[in-house]
Amino acid sequence: MNGEMDVNYLLHRQQVALIRAQMSRSVKGREAYEGLARGYTDQIDAYRRENERLVDLAH
Repeated sequence: MNGEMDVNYLLHRQQVALIRAQMSRSVKGREAYEGLARGYTDQIDAYRRENERLVDLAH
């Protein structure tokens, strides 16, 4: 993940994708938004893992 990415942006986009998936009228649309949400989740998880690694290194 790009170190310059703001995790709040990722969290916001994840929530928007989940809301759009829930409101989608088509299966394809819902699946597309769910896929986007999973991608954001992966990036958020990577960000959190990197932060945990950095905290461990600092102690």
